[in-house]
Amino acid sequence: MAEQSFDVVVVGGGPGGYVAAIRAAQLGLKTAVVEREHLGGICLNWGCIPTKALLRSAEVSHMLAHLDEFGFSADNIKFDLDKVVKRSRGVAKQLATGVGFLLKKNKVTVIDGAAKLAGKNTLTVEKDGKVVATVKAPHIILATGARARELPGIEADGKLIWNYKHAMVPTMMPKSLLVIGSGAIGIEFASFYLNMGAKVTVVEVMDRILPVEDEEISAFARKSLEKQGMVIQTGIAVKGVKKGADNVTVTIEVAGKPQDITVDRVISAVGIVGNVENLGLEEAGVKVDRTHIVVDGFGRTGVDGLYAIGDVAGPPWLAHKASHEGVIVAELIAGKHPHPLNAGNIPGCTYCRPQVASVGLTEAKAKAAGHEVKVGRFPFIGNGKAIAMGEPEGMVKTVFDAKTGELLGAHMVGAEVTEMIQGYVIGRTLETTEAELMETVFPHPTVSESMHEAVLDAYGRAIHF
Repeated sequence: MAEQSFDVVVVGGGPGGYVAAIRAAQLGLKTAVVEREHLGGICLNWGCIPTKALLRSAEVSHMLAHLDEFGFSADNIKFDLDKVVKRSRGVAKQLATGVGFLLKKNKVTVIDGAAKLAGKNTLTVEKDGKVVATVKAPHIILATGARARELPGIEADGKLIWNYKHAMVPTMMPKSLLVIGSGAIGIEFASFYLNMGAKVTVVEVMDRILPVEDEEISAFARKSLEKQGMVIQTGIAVKGVKKGADNVTVTIEVAGKPQDITVDRVISAVGIVGNVENLGLEEAGVKVDRTHIVVDGFGRTGVDGLYAIGDVAGPPWLAHKASHEGVIVAELIAGKHPHPLNAGNIPGCTYCRPQVASVGLTEAKAKAAGHEVKVGRFPFIGNGKAIAMGEPEGMVKTVFDAKTGELLGAHMVGAEVTEMIQGYVIGRTLETTEAELMETVFPHPTVSESMHEAVLDAYGRAIHF
């Protein structure tokens, strides 16, 4: 077993790890990635990408159910669940294979196995319980990601109680489904199964769904989802489950009283925990806050030569945040002068129907931070393209600092808003004010005109509503 030496070794080949490795290699550093399972990580294999493929199938299902609105009719419409899942897995496989190609193209060495810190600047790599490599590097980047959090007594078994992995590869379509948790993961799966014909109930311990979003957007999304037939209960504590032969009875607490809900399947979507185990962190002196490695704005752990990025380094738990952190750390190692991570400029997207997207502060958080605010709103019902698309339900909300004109936050709900939010992200990154946004010419007819109108409305100048 030969010892291998590199300038940089990345532990984990997900969207943070492989991007960090490629950028380091671009900067002339001899780089390796240690990956124990799948290049592309959870995002490409079991998260962002395959779920969007499933949700695309759900969109098609919804469109087919509403053909008459567009002047079409069809008989005997049905779907093949195995083919829906197979397409999703194929999309994931294609992109994961692409990651391997990109690493090879950039001359990044890929080492198969699980890495563990073994002294200063040293890692051991294990495969099937045996040490298969010792790797040395002055710079080690931990990008080990995270996994689903499990509630005691409601652990996923793959049959009656599902986590996100099980929910992505169903062998049967449940007629009834309970989703525990209404964050992005929970609401996306709830939306998918609802649009595929299941009766879906969502329970959330907080007082509203999508609790990290602006309250108005959360309320709008809830109203729209309930209009589609989803049952949503908030402020709900799950007290226990009882498994039957082919169903589950979940006991929840409503206004202090127990209530039973019996469904075919349960999806547990109650957050994630960082993969911090078996890395040798404690021995190395790395500080861990609950299940996440503590880092500064440059991914530094406080231990010389050791960095952490992505989900294992804490929120926001987003693939694009991990990738950006990977670039920051690689450039820092190479002697460049990157800007530290500004979490306030990282957009969040939820791909339910209607979609939800946001960046920056909510109205409530802006006020809590001491800002005097100007708030603008524009509904999709006033947008020609949205009406023509048959998607008039939606809105855009902007929050500005009343004194400086700084765009503090932007929040959207409706068709294709996940594609539109980047306009506001660029605006925040460039530190534009309402003046520049007002002077920007938006193409017509596009749904993006709603973004312009929401800016104008904050200053009493909206034209089309």
